Amino acid sequence: MSFVARPHRVRWFAGVGAVVLFAGFAVAGVFLPDSDTGANFTASDQVAMFGIGLVLAVGALWFTRPRVRADRDGVEVRNMLGARRFPWSEVKNVSFPDGSPWARLELPDDEYVPVLAIQAMDGERAVTAMRELRRVRREAASAEPGEQAVDLPAERES
Repeated sequence: MSFVARPHRVRWFAGVGAVVLFAGFAVAGVFLPDSDTGANFTASDQVAMFGIGLVLAVGALWFTRPRVRADRDGVEVRNMLGARRFPWSEVKNVSFPDGSPWARLELPDDEYVPVLAIQAMDGERAVTAMRELRRVRREAASAEPGEQAVDLPAERES
C-alpha cells in the first residue's frame, strides 16, 4: 500500500525548456566570435556562454523535482526547496480547492502544505493521483490500532 506521484506536463515542459536553453546558449557560444558587434570575444566568453546555458538548463530541470510519496505511516511531500514527511495523524485532509493549481495537505491550526506533484494542468492524471492518495490515507486510517474495533474472544475461566 504505497503511492508515488510526480507532475506530468511540467516535467515535459521543463525538459524541453532545458534542451532549448542549453542549445540556444551553445549555438550563441559557438558563433560568438563571428559576430559583427565590434567587441572582441575570446574563448573564455564562449565557455561562459556554455556555462550560462548549463546553469539555466539545470534551473529549468529543477521544476521536475516535486514528488509525493504516501504509505501506511504517512506522506512525504517534496516540493521545490525541500521535502517534509507528515504522519497521517497530522494530516486533517487532502484537498484540491477549486481554482487551485495544485493539491494540498491540510494540517491542524489552518495550516496547509502545497503538493506540487499533483497539478491541475495534468487533468485526469491529477484526478487519479488524488483518488490514490486518498485511498492510501483511508487504508492507513483503517489499519491504525485503536481506530478499528476488534472483537476478541472472552477468556475462559479454568
